[in-house]
Parts: sequence; C-alpha cells; structure tokens
Amino acid sequence: MKKLIALIVLLASFNLAHAQVIGKQFPDMEAETVEDKKVNLPGDTKGKYTLLGLAYSKKSEDELNSWFSPVYNKFIKKATGMMAGMGYDVNVYFVPMFTGVNAAATGTAKKKALKNVDPQLLPYILFYKGELKSYKEALDFEKRDIPYFFVLDAEGKIVYATSGRFTEDKLDEVEESIED
Repeated sequence: MKKLIALIVLLASFNLAHAQVIGKQFPDMEAETVEDKKVNLPGDTKGKYTLLGLAYSKKSEDELNSWFSPVYNKFIKKATGMMAGMGYDVNVYFVPMFTGVNAAATGTAKKKALKNVDPQLLPYILFYKGELKSYKEALDFEKRDIPYFFVLDAEGKIVYATSGRFTEDKLDEVEESIED
C-alpha cells in the first residue's frame, strides 16, 4: 500500500511540474539548422501550432530519437491517396541543446546529423548553442537525462507539455492539444 501511495504522489508531482508551464509563453530561443540557417522560436513559428522536442544531455538523445519516426508519420509526412489533404499544418522541431563546455560540440553534432539522419528529417532538427539556466527555470526541466516536449499554440503559448521516451498515449495527447 505504501508503494502505491508513493507512486501516486510521484505521478502527481510529475504532472504538476508539467502543469506549471502550461499557459506560459515559450521563452525566446535562437537555434539553427544543419545548414546554419537561424530559426527564432517561437517567433518564426507563430501563426500555427508547434511541437518542440528539447534535450540537453547525451543520455536524453535516445529518448528524443524515439519520437522521430512516430512524429514524422503523424504530423509531417504528406498523406496520399484518399487521405491526401487530411494532414496537420503544424511546425515540428527537435532541438538538441548544447550548453556550457558541450557548446563546442555543436558543429560536430551537425556533421554527424548530416551523415546519419534521414535527409527527410533534417529540416526538423534545430541546434541550440548557449546558456541553459533560463530555459531550465522557465520550462521546468527537472531531470537532465530525458527530453521535454511542448506544444505551442499559434501565439507561442505552451498548451501541452510532457517528457521522456515516446509512447502512443503521449502522441495521442499531443494530437488532442493540437486539435483543441
């Protein structure tokens, strides 16, 4: 019984942390593509919903990668046949964050992405290089080794937040937040 209560408290605190960012404006972030094109978040994405996946440690990379294919298939891949025209009009970006001493590795990471990532996914990967503290505070990054996902509305306000490895339930929640 004590274990069940502890689990419920843990889950409630986890959901509470995400609830604290919902309704907040996503903080300004300048990132760049593998071709060094600058993208300002959320400024350059205003006007439609945006799904952002952020990770700031090497260990969180695998969990971030677990989202690539399902998100691509759900929100980016163009529907064909009878489903043509039924897709979503949403911005999607995966953002590895290089901070502190790791900021020097940004160029290497871009080269690695060019070599190892499906070219169809490359436009959806942005690289952030800079400080982390303000993002940790604004976005409640409580755990270093997991990725964080945010759905922004057309004005850049956070309407949904989750973290960790991909699950179908999380993807369904992302989809529901975009449809609302």
